Amino acid sequence: MNIEASGIAKSYGKSTALREVSLRVPGSARVVVLVGPSGGGKSTLLRLIGGLETPDAGSLVIDGAPLPRDHAGLLRHRRAHGFLFQAFNLFPHLTALQNVTLPLTEVHGMGGAEAEARAMERLERFLLGAHAGKRPAELSGGQQQRVALARALAHQPRRLILDEPTSALDPEMTAEVLEVIEELCREGQEIVLSTHEMGFARAVADQVVFLAEGKVLEIAPPDTFFGSPTHPEVKAFLGQVMRW
Repeated sequence: MNIEASGIAKSYGKSTALREVSLRVPGSARVVVLVGPSGGGKSTLLRLIGGLETPDAGSLVIDGAPLPRDHAGLLRHRRAHGFLFQAFNLFPHLTALQNVTLPLTEVHGMGGAEAEARAMERLERFLLGAHAGKRPAELSGGQQQRVALARALAHQPRRLILDEPTSALDPEMTAEVLEVIEELCREGQEIVLSTHEMGFARAVADQVVFLAEGKVLEIAPPDTFFGSPTHPEVKAFLGQVMRW
């Protein structure tokens, strides 16, 4: 993927989320990991990349094309992405299979039989075939997040946007979901994700981006980022989070 941002700014009311963010992710990168303290702007940058938000100022170019500003263009851009957030966002009254099938029919215009077959294929891919008829309340947290991941991938998006996909999970369920994401990385899926799991970031990233207080302070390949960071705030952050 190729992502170039220049002077990106984004505010919500009086709260500034991003301040003149500039970065360049080389085309050779397939997995980009955003790290940094909570409230640093990671979620906002992910939403901009996925076209869920537009910047207040600056430019964002993805794979050579500027982020659309018109409604129809943004819809096309969003449909090329799959999204997974901290909360599972599953419909509680629908089964796992129905949760994955619904966007295929309602958003992507797929026929019912084809959509259900595709959804079942994705659930089985994540070892959830036996749970297809269960509602979210009947599933563990890790299973719910895997259903959400199956839904994000069902329409075969070019790129996945994952925002802290394990923050609501206990350690065992976290490992369960990270293993699935790691496998997708190995298979070549383009992914932009935010995480507090530094070991995972180091293992899967092609580029690591550090954000704090709405600014990008450092961007580098993982060996450089974790082995010899240059910015004092990055050094302090890693010294704290990698201590134990």
